[in-house]
Amino acid sequence: MRLPPYPTYKPSDVDWLGAVPEHWQVKRLKLAVRLTDIKVEADEENPVPYIGMENIEPWTGRLLSLDPDVVPTGTANSFKARNTLFGKLRPYLAKACNPDFDGLCSTELLVLDGADIDRRALLYSLLANGFIKLVDSSTYGSKMPRASWDFIGNCIVPVAPTDEQGTFADFLDRETAQIDALVAKKRTLIERLKEKRTALISRTVTRGLPPEAACAANLNPLPKLRPSDFDWLGDVPEGWAHTRLKRIVTISGRIGFRGYTTDDLVDEGEGALALGGANLTDSGCLDLSNRTYLSWDKYEESPEIKVSLHDLLIGQRGTCGRVALVDVEIGAATINPSLVLLKRPRIASRFLRFWLMSSAVQAILESLLGTTAVPMLSQAQIGSVPVLVPPIPMQTAIADFLERETASIDDMVGKVEAAIDRLQEYRSALITAVVTGKIDVRGEAS
Repeated sequence: MRLPPYPTYKPSDVDWLGAVPEHWQVKRLKLAVRLTDIKVEADEENPVPYIGMENIEPWTGRLLSLDPDVVPTGTANSFKARNTLFGKLRPYLAKACNPDFDGLCSTELLVLDGADIDRRALLYSLLANGFIKLVDSSTYGSKMPRASWDFIGNCIVPVAPTDEQGTFADFLDRETAQIDALVAKKRTLIERLKEKRTALISRTVTRGLPPEAACAANLNPLPKLRPSDFDWLGDVPEGWAHTRLKRIVTISGRIGFRGYTTDDLVDEGEGALALGGANLTDSGCLDLSNRTYLSWDKYEESPEIKVSLHDLLIGQRGTCGRVALVDVEIGAATINPSLVLLKRPRIASRFLRFWLMSSAVQAILESLLGTTAVPMLSQAQIGSVPVLVPPIPMQTAIADFLERETASIDDMVGKVEAAIDRLQEYRSALITAVVTGKIDVRGEAS
C-alpha cells in the first residue's frame, strides 16, 4: 500500500516524531490526557472485572480474556470504560488497551483520560514504536524495569485535529484487523505443523517406519504386530522389547548441597556452561543463545552431572518433560537444578530422544506432576518411564527418518514464523507512519 504524504510539514523537534503535518499540534502527553490515579482496596465480597498486565497482549492493544475467578488483593487502580490503560512496567512490551467496561487494574497500569485525543487515536499513539522506545529508555530497576509518570507525562505526542483522529483510527482499525487475521491464520498453520510433527514422532517410535522408508533402509516394511504389555500402547512390532528408563540410562541431577547461588555464576570464559530449562526447545535440540556460566570450583564439585556428547537432558522443574539431546560438542558443561541428566544410554540416544518426545511419554510425565505451585518431576518418576526398544538397526533407521522429516517440518515452521515477524513489523511501521503523519490516510477512511 502506497499512500501520499501530507502537503506540508513542520519540525516537531522530537527525534522519534520527526516532521509532522503543519496543521497538527505536538503536546506533552500530560497536557493532552489526564492521569486518573484513583486507588482503591479490592473488595472480595464485591468483585469487579480486574485487568492485570498478563491480560494485555503486547503491541496489539488487544485485551485478552479475563478470569472471573481472579479477585485482586490489596490496592488496585480504578478505571472507567472511557479510559485508556498503559503499562509502565517493562514498557518494551508495549502493553496498552481500551477496555469497554468499568473495573480495577494493576497499579502497574496508568489510567489515562483523553482530553484532546480520541481514545482510539491515543491508543495507537501509545503503541507507536518510537514512543515505546522513548519510554523504555527512561526505566529504572534491573529485575522489574518500570517508567515513571513524571517522565511519560512529559513525552511529546502528536495531536491531529479531532476529525482526522477518528479517520486515522478507523483506517488503522481496519488495516491492523486484516494483518491480525493473517497472523492468526499463520499461527494456526504453525500449530497444525507442530501437531503433525508430534503425530509423526509418536507413530514412528511405536509402530516403526512407513513402508517406503523401511524398504529404503532394507528393513521389513510390514512387520507383524503383537500386543504390548501396556494398555495405552496397543500393538507393537514383533521383536521390540520394553524396559524402564532407569535400566538403560544413568540418571543424575543437582540436589541439596550440589545446588548453587548467583554468587557462583561467573562471566563467559571463567567457568563451565550451566544448562537449564531455557536451553531446551520443543524440537529436542539445545538452544545455546542464552548462556549462563558456573565457577570451576562448583563445576568440579559434581562430576556425575558433567555433560558429555550423546547425553540427554530432561526438564524436571518448570519445563517438565522437555527433552534435548547433546549432539554437538559444547565444551565443559553442567546442569542447574531444573534439569535431570540422562547419561550413557544403552540404546541409540537419537532414538531415545524421539521416544521421550512422543505424545504417549509426555502424557505419562504430565500425569506424574504434582499439584504444587511449581510443577516438578522426581528422578524416580523420570526413571519409571517405560521405553519401547526396537532392534538396533531399526533404532538407527527411525532416528535417521525422524531427523530428516522433523527438520523439514521445522524449516516450514521457521518460514511461517519469519512471515509473522514481517507482518508484525509492517503493522508497527504502519501505526507509526499514521500517528506521526508520515502518510495521509484521509482519503482511505472507508
